[in-house]
Amino acid sequence: MGDFMTISSCRTALAAILLASVAFPAAAEPVFNRIASFAVADNLPEGDARKEATSAEIITATEDGNTLIYSDSPGKRIGLIDITDAKAPKPTGIVSFDGEPTSVTVAGTKALVAVNTRESFTKPSGFLATVDIATKKVDATCDLGGQPDSVAVNKDRTLAAIAIENERDEEVNDGKIPQMPAGDLVILSLKDGVADCATIKHVTLTGFAEVAGDDPEPEFVSFNGKDEIALTLQENNHIVIIDGKSATVKTHFSAGAVDLRDIDAKRDGAIAFKDEQQGRKREPDAVKWLDDNRIVVANEGDYEGGSRGFTIFDTTGKVLVESGASFEHAIASIGHYPEKRSSAKGIEPEGLEAAKFGEDNLFFVLSERASIIGVYKDTGAEPELLQLLPSGISPEGAIAIPSRNLLATANEVDLGEDGGARSHVMIYERGEGEAAYPQIRSADKDGLPVGFGALSGLAAVADKPGFLRAVNDSVYASQPTIFTIDATQKPALITETLRITRDGAPAQKLDIEGIANDGEGGFWLASEGNSDKLYAHALLRVNKKGEIKKEIALPEALRVGESRYGFEGVTVVGEGDDQVLWMVVQREWKDDEKGFVKLVSYKPSSEEWGAVRYPLEKADGGWVGLSEISVHGDYAYIIERDNLIGQAAKLKKLYRVALADLKPAALGGELPAVKKEEVRDLLPELKALNGYVVDKVEGFTVDAAGNGYVVTDNDGVDDSSGETLFFSIGAIDAM
Repeated sequence: MGDFMTISSCRTALAAILLASVAFPAAAEPVFNRIASFAVADNLPEGDARKEATSAEIITATEDGNTLIYSDSPGKRIGLIDITDAKAPKPTGIVSFDGEPTSVTVAGTKALVAVNTRESFTKPSGFLATVDIATKKVDATCDLGGQPDSVAVNKDRTLAAIAIENERDEEVNDGKIPQMPAGDLVILSLKDGVADCATIKHVTLTGFAEVAGDDPEPEFVSFNGKDEIALTLQENNHIVIIDGKSATVKTHFSAGAVDLRDIDAKRDGAIAFKDEQQGRKREPDAVKWLDDNRIVVANEGDYEGGSRGFTIFDTTGKVLVESGASFEHAIASIGHYPEKRSSAKGIEPEGLEAAKFGEDNLFFVLSERASIIGVYKDTGAEPELLQLLPSGISPEGAIAIPSRNLLATANEVDLGEDGGARSHVMIYERGEGEAAYPQIRSADKDGLPVGFGALSGLAAVADKPGFLRAVNDSVYASQPTIFTIDATQKPALITETLRITRDGAPAQKLDIEGIANDGEGGFWLASEGNSDKLYAHALLRVNKKGEIKKEIALPEALRVGESRYGFEGVTVVGEGDDQVLWMVVQREWKDDEKGFVKLVSYKPSSEEWGAVRYPLEKADGGWVGLSEISVHGDYAYIIERDNLIGQAAKLKKLYRVALADLKPAALGGELPAVKKEEVRDLLPELKALNGYVVDKVEGFTVDAAGNGYVVTDNDGVDDSSGETLFFSIGAIDAM
């Protein structure tokens, strides 16, 4: 493999078990797979109303497990989803409030909704609403005397606890605390699911925390089987255990700090787990009881800390398990590491759920920034990571429904205004079979994961069926890389990396969108330019060591019409002096007839340029362009797609053009138009994992055995769920 860097598979004992369990779940063990996704906007009326911002933050379920209820703070409402058929969720409507619902839970036939009505940060207020689920009517409200956050009920549905956060204003004093008034905990009694306002008790929490002890900011509450309440004070880095019946504090302790090693703490366009952070405060968000004596907390951080993982404590504050960076490492190995969050809090574990499925005690850790749910088995000692589940963007809350073998997540981010993915509720079912995700992962190097993402182009490894090359784009501007993929494994495995260098350093100002073999052990790369960012469209020739040996700029006849949507793929026809490169231009340039884009040719031996015109399908909203070109047999195969996501996505197809028709004309004159033939609609494969349809189908190639492979670009988890879809469409010659 020349000078490619071989990736080993060693790691610490625990992390090795975790990675192995992600990659190869035992065939006899039940697994979770996503079975449905529900766009929150579908609960709104048809028309313009569906364009408003939505969110799904905290989620719960009715006691029969047939209805999901989520909080939608921006819309000042809760939404209900009928999941009687969990594979086909149906909108059931909304309940609106004069305030922002921050949390919701269920007690019998009622939903308890915590609603924030604050006038300002210094004048917090809120109420607890009791909603009849069947009629969607508010039965009663209780004034809580402050701004509520999390709400929970005990096992027999006789008590409710509400964290009164009274959160700080991050625009005041650089967000530093204390900022009065202080928060507290409210406990009240329930009768037939209805809150009894007359029983409200306020539990004072001042004087406990070492960090701003006079300004506690409660975040999350959870009951155990003994009616004890675990409460996190996130900004105060503290945890309090309260007796729910007497409303008295039993114990409290600092959440402490973690010495983090092997993390990426720099936002620099590269993934490198070589940094350390000493004394990183945990600052836990969600908390769940694993049994009556142990709690698990998600250490998101929000003020000064965030230790990127989770911790299991006993009720005295003794640390029983500290995950450190292991969860983050496992996430990086499947391409979900959010490099742009490196200097902050990395993957930001935020939400938690815990439940018993069959004989297995499981807990679920939600990574806000990686959009991943870690499924852990509670062993009583070191937990075992069973799976990593793909989620919508920024999972905030989860609810387990063991009676139906279901798990549902609420994903809060809505990017509809910018043409991106909407907020979603996603549903997973546990059963026999294989994990459908991930479809690609990386092996380790020197005991640490090789991070990857934003895969943008594919090429086959000559004479080696099932082996491919891939490149990443400008998301990783300081780490341009050629990856080797072993697609004979399931999931496919990134086995080697080759860094692209210029004068011995990582090559800068590249946006690599295409790769092709040069016939001499090296590669041709297509780099998309952007004059606004001061780098040009270019062809690069790279040797087997990854060194750029030649950079070929566009001729003036092409540059006069250029836009920032440039070369999106490169392929090679012929050998030696007869070798010709063909590149696809993503969208129309200034000199193109509307509805046509250029396929550009370049002959290295003579340095001749030419082009033909390729007819685009008409856009049904958004725009349509090309993403890849790859030659196999007598045809050039081309990916043509729209830039739309989810339900709006209509065009994600593979076409082909006969090589005999690729007769380039000189630039600057009339260009001949080619005919295309549809080969395959890729939408079924893009829908196969039951998430929303992603927009960027970016890579395609045909391996040495004649099988076609497709990969999507996950944008490095930036404004994306981070999912990378990698799949084979089978023998191309049979299509």
